[in-house]
Order: sequence, then structure tokens, then C-alpha cells
Amino acid sequence: MGLGVLQRSAPSPSSQESYPAVPPIWSVESDDPNLAAILERLVESTQEEVSSEEEDEEMPEDTEDLDHYEMKEEEPADGRKTEDEGIGKENLAILEKIKKNQRQDYLNGAVSGSVQATDRLMKELRDIYRSPSFKGGYYAVELVNDSLYDWNVKLLKVDEDSALHNDLQILKEKEGTDFILLNFSFKDNFPFDPPFVRVVSPVLSGGYVLGGGAICMELLTKQGWSSAYSIESVIMQISATLVKGKARVQFGANKNQYSLTRAQQSYKSLVQIHEKNGWYTPPKEDG
Repeated sequence: MGLGVLQRSAPSPSSQESYPAVPPIWSVESDDPNLAAILERLVESTQEEVSSEEEDEEMPEDTEDLDHYEMKEEEPADGRKTEDEGIGKENLAILEKIKKNQRQDYLNGAVSGSVQATDRLMKELRDIYRSPSFKGGYYAVELVNDSLYDWNVKLLKVDEDSALHNDLQILKEKEGTDFILLNFSFKDNFPFDPPFVRVVSPVLSGGYVLGGGAICMELLTKQGWSSAYSIESVIMQISATLVKGKARVQFGANKNQYSLTRAQQSYKSLVQIHEKNGWYTPPKEDG
């Protein structure tokens, strides 16, 4: 039996460019069955290597695209869930209505306010809807004509040991209402300027409430305001200030004496006085 030799033929000039991507051709110059078996294994091994290389080249790109696509689909859903978590259905409906109105105003070319103020007010409203104090009935918020820039806030609970609390119980018996109604008016440059806040009803004496219903509080002026203040913290501070200032309900008072124009005039005078003389800080024993 002659000695068999396995030979691997060189690629032809026409296949130079694709070599070694083109499987090599093996040949044997012997009828030896052992050599034939070796040849068969070499051919199978070469074919498997080529198939494996093709899969490795294709899979990463397809897999990466698929993973990226799935992440895009999942993230917004998670974001929406977190954003709406803890908000009741009724209040979620209010938020959706506001967004719908905003889109419609945009299409009609009648956009009001600023993007900055609108985004911040939406956040403030969402935070309020999640708040334990809001859910606990300490206060309520209603948007006037569905406007983010005009809020009516009802103080539903004040210190039960205060004279103001007792007055509100009497007011409920006489007029059917036992809350203090405040109005918050926001401008386009919110939160860098404070809201304008006034008492709408009932007519109060004391409690740092001025003519027309304006409130004498430094934090409601440009000098005392900070963009970091939340609207809920302002609401709770006003409630505490009314009690600390010994506010009382003026039964039988002329309700027309509280108006936006008079409140604005009182606020303007208040700011001018304090810009000149500074703000009075009560002793610690007074709270």
C-alpha cells in the first residue's frame, strides 16, 4: 500500500479576495480508508467553523437592537406608574383634563402662562394630591375655571384649641360653611416670584389679615420668598399664622369688603412699609 498524502489546495486567483471565507478543498491521493475518514472529519470541522463564525457576526447586532427596543417600551410605562402612584382616580382625572386643555390651547394658538411655571404647578398639584395632609382633609384645592394659575384653597382644619376653630363651628351653624377660603394667583415667572394670596371668606380680624383680605407674611413677598418653597408648605404656614395671630371670624361683617382690588392695594402698601422699616420678628415665646 502506497503512502497516502493529504493535500490542501491553494485558492485560485479568482477566489483570493474571499479566502479564507470560502471553505478549503481537501483531496487525498490514496484509497486508504483511514485517510478518507480523516478527510471527512476535516471537511465537517471546517464547515462547522464557518457556520459558527456567521452566527457570531449576525447575532450581536440583532440582539442589541431587540434589547434596546424592549427597554424603550418598558421605561415610559414604569415612569407613568411612578408619577401617578398614590393619586386618587378623581384627581388623576383632573390632571388629565388639564393636560388635554393645554394641548387644545396649543393647537388653537392660545397658550397662557410659561412652560416653566406650568411644569412646576403641575408638579405642585401632583405632590398635593399625594400628600397625607390633603388626603387627611386638612385642606382642599380647586382650580378656578380649570386654570393652573388660579387656585381656591379651603382651610378645613385649624388648631382645635384655638378661638378660630370655635368661630368656624359657629359659622357652620349659621351659614353652613366651616372653612376659610383662600385664593392663590400665580404668574408666569413662578416659582421665582411668590403667588399672590388673599382671604376670600369669611371676613377675619387679626391673624395678620389686612384690608381686602391680603395676608401680612414676609414669605409671600419677593424679599422673603424662595423658589424651593412648596405650595403645601405655604398653605400650612398660613393656617398656623392665622391661629398664632389670633384670627377671629367677624360675624355680620360686610362680605363685600374683601375684594381682589382692595387686597392688591393693601399688599402693595405692606411691601412698601416693610421695605423701608424691615419685618417685625416676634419673640420666641410668642411662637
